[in-house]
Amino acid sequence: MIIERFYQNQGASLKYYEIENSSPPLLLIHAQGVDGKSFANVWEQLSERYHVYSVDCYGHGGSLHDAGKYNVEDIGNAVIRFIEDVIKEKVYLLGHSSGGLITAYIAAKTDLCRYLVLEDSPFFSSQGERRKSSFNYIDLSTVCHRFIKQTENKDFVLYYFSNQYAWNFFPEKSREKIKHSMIKMAAKYRAKHPDRDLKVPFWPKAALSGFQGMDHYDPLFGETFYNDSFHCGIAHEDILRNIKCQTLFMKAQTNINEDGILMAALSEEDLKKVTELIADCRVVHFDCGHGIHIEKPKEFIACLVSH
Repeated sequence: MIIERFYQNQGASLKYYEIENSSPPLLLIHAQGVDGKSFANVWEQLSERYHVYSVDCYGHGGSLHDAGKYNVEDIGNAVIRFIEDVIKEKVYLLGHSSGGLITAYIAAKTDLCRYLVLEDSPFFSSQGERRKSSFNYIDLSTVCHRFIKQTENKDFVLYYFSNQYAWNFFPEKSREKIKHSMIKMAAKYRAKHPDRDLKVPFWPKAALSGFQGMDHYDPLFGETFYNDSFHCGIAHEDILRNIKCQTLFMKAQTNINEDGILMAALSEEDLKKVTELIADCRVVHFDCGHGIHIEKPKEFIACLVSH
C-alpha cells in the first residue's frame, strides 16, 4: 500500500511516498517537471524486492517551494537529512535525469549510498555553455524563462504545452493546424480539470508522462537550468570522481538533430567520461527515449533486480 508522508527537520521539507516492508530501502528521485509519482508505474514491482521511498524534490509536488533552494546542494542536503532521520541506513539510490545529478551529489558527499543508479542523467550536457545546445535548454528551461517574464498567462501547464519544442516534430505544412487543434483540446481539458494531469487525445502517451505532476511544478526551478545556477558552481567532474559505491548508468538513445541540438540527456562521449570518472560504473543501454522506467518498465525492473 502506498503511504503519503511529510518530512520536516532543520529547514528541510519533503513530501514522500512509501511502500513499507522489511526489504532493503530504495530511494527514488524524479526528473524535473514531474514529481515522486513519476515512478508509480513501477512502484509495485520494485516493492517486491525493496522498501520503496519516492520523494518530491523542492519546487515539485508537495515539497518545499522556495526558489532560493532550487539547487543540487540544498535539495541534496535535504535528502541526506531525510535518509539519516527517516530511513536510518544505507540506501539503494536511483535518480532519473536531473534527479540523477542530485543522487550523484549525495553519493559523492556521503557514505549513505549502498548502490547508485543513474537513469539517463545529463552530466556535462546541462552545465556551462554546453547546456545551450541541449534539448532541455531549448525546451523546458527556455519555456520556463519566458513564462516567468510574461504576465498574461497564469497556467504554466497549458503555456508549456502550447510552447514546447515538440511542435517542430510535426510536418511543416500541417503544423499550425494541428497545433491550433491540440492546444484548443488541451485548454478545454485544463478548464474542466485544472487539478488533474493533462490529457490530450492523440498525444503520445510517453510524451504526456512529462506532464504528470506539472501542475505542482514551479517554473523557477526550470530557470535554474536556464541560467546555470542549479549546480552551485560544482563541476560534474568533481562530483563523479568522488563516487565510491557501485554504480549503474541506464543510458537511453542518443540523437543529435540537424541544428546540432542534443536531443537526449547526454552523448556517448559524455557517458564515456562518466564511466572514466566513477571508479566502479556499469552501463546498460536502452532502445527508447529519456523516460526509461516509463517506456521500458519491464526492462527497467529486470535491470534493477539483476545488479
